[in-house]
Amino acid sequence: MADQPLWHGRFTSSPAEALLKFTESLSFDKKLWRDDVAGSIAHVKGLAHSQLITAGEAEKIIAALNTVADEMATEKFEFVASDEDIHTAIERRVTQIAGDTGAKLHTGRSRNDQVATALRLWCKRELAHIAEFVLELCEVLNQRAIEAGWSTNSAYLPGYTHLQRAQPVLLAHHFAAHAWSFLRDVDRLSQTIERLDVSPLGAGALAGSSLPIDPDFVAKELGFADRFKNSLDAVSDRDFVAESLFDLALIGVHLSRLGEEWVLWTSQEFGFAVLDDAYSTGSSMLPQKKNADIAELARGKSGRLIGNLTGLLSTLKAMPLAYNRDLQEDKEPLFDSVNQVGLALQAIAGMIATAKLDTAKMKSSADSEMLGATDLAEWLVAKGTPFRQAHAHVGALVSRAIRESVELSELVRNDALLGAEAVDLLRAGVGVSRRTSAGGAGPVPGAVQSEALRSAITVMRARIASVVGSR
Repeated sequence: MADQPLWHGRFTSSPAEALLKFTESLSFDKKLWRDDVAGSIAHVKGLAHSQLITAGEAEKIIAALNTVADEMATEKFEFVASDEDIHTAIERRVTQIAGDTGAKLHTGRSRNDQVATALRLWCKRELAHIAEFVLELCEVLNQRAIEAGWSTNSAYLPGYTHLQRAQPVLLAHHFAAHAWSFLRDVDRLSQTIERLDVSPLGAGALAGSSLPIDPDFVAKELGFADRFKNSLDAVSDRDFVAESLFDLALIGVHLSRLGEEWVLWTSQEFGFAVLDDAYSTGSSMLPQKKNADIAELARGKSGRLIGNLTGLLSTLKAMPLAYNRDLQEDKEPLFDSVNQVGLALQAIAGMIATAKLDTAKMKSSADSEMLGATDLAEWLVAKGTPFRQAHAHVGALVSRAIRESVELSELVRNDALLGAEAVDLLRAGVGVSRRTSAGGAGPVPGAVQSEALRSAITVMRARIASVVGSR
């Protein structure tokens, strides 16, 4: 009977090979071994605390669990055919080591609350790692912003709407814009960690236990902030996985948006940046090529991350209480998204940190007189012209300049409402210096934003450390 599943007692025949192959999860849930061992040790301590096993028995089982942990860490653990998942594999090995005493490990516990506990522990740790990677990217973006400078004569480039040149903005402001979006991702990750920081251990299969177990004790042992309030909810809840996948998918979307820009920036048509050789690839056929594969893959993998989220939501949408085997499908998309986002964040950070920026090309692209059209309209507004009239007036001048192939400044100089004084608004670098409103793209609000960004990164680092470190 040694090769039988741990649930074989109710059955009179061995499980079919097709059933075992289809239902196993060991091939992907092995990575939960640390969390399962941690949960099992806390559970054993809880059994001793409730006097369901003796202190000596607890010591023996915990010693066996530590032996299993050593075997796992050194890759000496030997799996057998009946190991459906990492949880049953560990329990089987503990029973081998500790004998009949080891068989008491599962007292008052189900695989349902056991799996949910291990997965929550894993998420707490891994989401914190992802948050750290995001913050490292924020540091890179902030450093590149500092290098670009926030002063009047600093680097600037066209700001785009609809991928059409709109108004000049400081390069620092552009880098910071991405940093702020990633800081929101860290904020979401921290909130997700806080919400999932609830121990389901003690919920049993679905209804708790008739044994005098103490879920509060084991929750504290595992460093959870709280324990479950409803056993049915505890074993069936995968909101935290869905939230994690959403957070990761949105990080992927932000990386995709950033990647798309760098694909454009590094093209000859834009020419704003040149990638370091270590962070770019070539062509097997075209010797001259230097490709932004990291940026392209960041863009491409966003679809995979969105798919992982929508796949899980589809799995959860019609599932009755409490636990159903469908929930086994929560792990592969979660593990995949964590892995892909972690790799992407590190690669993108390295790519941006090492790239060379052609700020002269950026400036020349932003110095078109047409990008000063809004400044002309606002100049008229400041002198009392209603905005819609000012907008129409400047728009007519722009249309005429294009139609007659003349410089906008020439038309402005000879315009009755604008005149020579307004021509200065169209000079190179003037427009970006005029952005003075709070949060805007000019040097005056930029100085404030620079300090705010540095402070926000520091605050978020402390927040992630407190969310994880105190638990």
